Amino acid sequence: MYGKMKDFLSSELQSLKEQKLYKSERIIESPQGAEIVVNGKTVLNFCANNYLGLSSHPALIKAAHEMIYKRGFGLSSVRFICGTQDIHKELERKVSEFLGMEDTILFCAAFDANGALFEPLFGPDDAIITDALNHASIIDGIRLSKAQRWVYKHSDMRDIEELDPATGKDLKGLERCLEEASAKGCRFKVIATDGVFSMDGDIAKLDEICDLAEKYDAVVMCDESHASGFMGKTGRGTHEYKNVMSRVDIITTTFGKALGGASGGCISGRKEIVEWMRNKARPYLFSNTLAPAIVGATIECLNILSASTELRDKLERNTVRFRKEMTEAGFDIIPGVHPITPIMFGKYENCSALAVEFADKMLEAGIYVTAFSFPVVPRGKDRIRVQISAAHEEHHLEKAIAAFKSVGKELGVIS
Repeated sequence: MYGKMKDFLSSELQSLKEQKLYKSERIIESPQGAEIVVNGKTVLNFCANNYLGLSSHPALIKAAHEMIYKRGFGLSSVRFICGTQDIHKELERKVSEFLGMEDTILFCAAFDANGALFEPLFGPDDAIITDALNHASIIDGIRLSKAQRWVYKHSDMRDIEELDPATGKDLKGLERCLEEASAKGCRFKVIATDGVFSMDGDIAKLDEICDLAEKYDAVVMCDESHASGFMGKTGRGTHEYKNVMSRVDIITTTFGKALGGASGGCISGRKEIVEWMRNKARPYLFSNTLAPAIVGATIECLNILSASTELRDKLERNTVRFRKEMTEAGFDIIPGVHPITPIMFGKYENCSALAVEFADKMLEAGIYVTAFSFPVVPRGKDRIRVQISAAHEEHHLEKAIAAFKSVGKELGVIS
């Protein structure tokens, strides 16, 4: 019975390989960190979400061990049956305090949090208005809802409508979408956006979004997965960076990036919304509880970040230096301040193959980076997404920049 499907999949997989779009996985043989072991060779890691260098921090490992001894390996249950421990409530309190929100509900992943959010809250009489470049988890979560949908041109706040020259589809600014949703008499309106967009590293205009939300009586939802822990002067996130901490209604975020790097996520926001999620969110009601070890380590992570901004300050310094020197070297980099630093290849012929070859040569030089191509990014937007960490020391940055320059000259990317 499987024969026809096997032939189809084999053909399609071969096509991906021929187009240089096949996603190969390199095997890491060490803990996550600035230096990792790949195929028996120690290399520098410049493509992990380990922004604050906490993925293998001794204090988090100790806290995880201690919590296993205190509360066990797993709960074997969902929260509302017999899967809620005192530590889960403690973590929810600490997340709420750190983010400046009223309440928090935990999920096994941020993807689950975004998948859970929209369907229970918004129905056919409501409007979800979403940025065109939002994360796949937001897109999939919105698809589960029966709400009416508007997609606005990425970070475009205007009341305009124009045609996309590439697709011929209508592109609208955020205010135009809000005007249309209001004219249709939608009961609730929610604006959904990433705080930091994961492929480009650009930051949402959250202050302007909040202004428009107040003008059109809309709710604001922000995914802070690439911001929590280091964006803003004390690392609270994009809403702190844009000075709108009290104006955002819903935050989703992950514990799998800056906040320890393991897994887990949450919805944090207005207390009534969180309470509704506890009763209606399907990934919460039908998935096992977050494991005690992860809870304990994440609590310790928040303790560290609440006590000092040392790590986010170091990350900021590392980011400024890397971006400055790579730009001066002549690489095509999307400008910004975020540690996500995309090295773009779209202007070159055979850009997908070039990006893959560049990443392979970087690995030979001892620098672990990954090429991104369609469908992870749009066609012609191929890139190597470099991610800076507080775990990187100056000699790590120097070696990486030197390798980029060497490979860049070899492949004709820079002169």
